[in-house]
Amino acid sequence: MTLENKQVVILGGTSGIGQAVARDVARAGGVPLVVSHNPQNVRATLAQLPPNAQGHVADLRSADQIRDLFTRIGPFDHLVYTAGETLLCGTLSDLTLDSARDFFEIRYWGALAAAKFAASAIRPGGSIVLTSGIAGARPPQQGWTLGASICAAMEGLTRALAVELAPLRVNIVSPGFVRTPLWRDMPDPQRQAMYQAAAQALPVGRIGEAADLAKAYLFLMEQGFSTGQVLVVDGGGMLV
Repeated sequence: MTLENKQVVILGGTSGIGQAVARDVARAGGVPLVVSHNPQNVRATLAQLPPNAQGHVADLRSADQIRDLFTRIGPFDHLVYTAGETLLCGTLSDLTLDSARDFFEIRYWGALAAAKFAASAIRPGGSIVLTSGIAGARPPQQGWTLGASICAAMEGLTRALAVELAPLRVNIVSPGFVRTPLWRDMPDPQRQAMYQAAAQALPVGRIGEAADLAKAYLFLMEQGFSTGQVLVVDGGGMLV
């Protein structure tokens, strides 16, 4: 299977891994349709993509907006979900339940709503590729209660959807430590020190880049015999 002339909807496609996926889809001859809640980010990303790329604005916290988005788009070939706000890390004692519930809005409920409203529009041979993270299997340190929980929940969702939506294929990419805007709220010196420490600890000797992860999403879209699978791309992070 190839992505030549295939339409790929990328929710979270204007930043980080999602934006890298959009670029690789375009290079593979496909048509990326990037979605963000921020119109400015959509315009900026479209300026980096071929003229046939499309951009849409939708708040992924709203099930109604997600439903309307897929009504506007109509039939397409693949759905990629990489959307998510900055990580909410902290000890259980400091965590408020309201903030914990809010953290799930985009990363879990948005993905579930996208699968619900998009599944019937995906053409035969198409797929859904979701996003988790290795924290679901190996929390890196204290303070990852929510991050680990949502990664594990997303992988369980993937397996259930692969059964329920068959023959539509549903898979998930599990990134390790990747340099993306996910860490933008950290002060720069602290962020750079974190990158350096992580690179030294990983067997590959460096942290991941968005372009590294994009290849995994394309693989799962083009690999027509994989469904319900978790593809770990972590530089050996699960080993150390």
